[in-house]
Amino acid sequence: MKTIELRQARHLEVGDTLVNVAGHVYEVTKVTRIGRGIRVQYLTAEGRPGRFSAAPESLSRVYAGSPRETPLSA
Repeated sequence: MKTIELRQARHLEVGDTLVNVAGHVYEVTKVTRIGRGIRVQYLTAEGRPGRFSAAPESLSRVYAGSPRETPLSA
């Protein structure tokens, strides 16, 4: 079982693996500052791109040890 940690959006990095409550995973491909917010672009496990915007202090569920231990593209 993998450990999930909560991380503020301002600390997300390319290669991090996000996980939602249903267990679906998303690999972060780009993180951009937009005004006061953060835009995060990602790939799903099926390879479809997506993105979301978040406040810098918002929390995301990330596999502990990301980005090096759990890349989707490997």
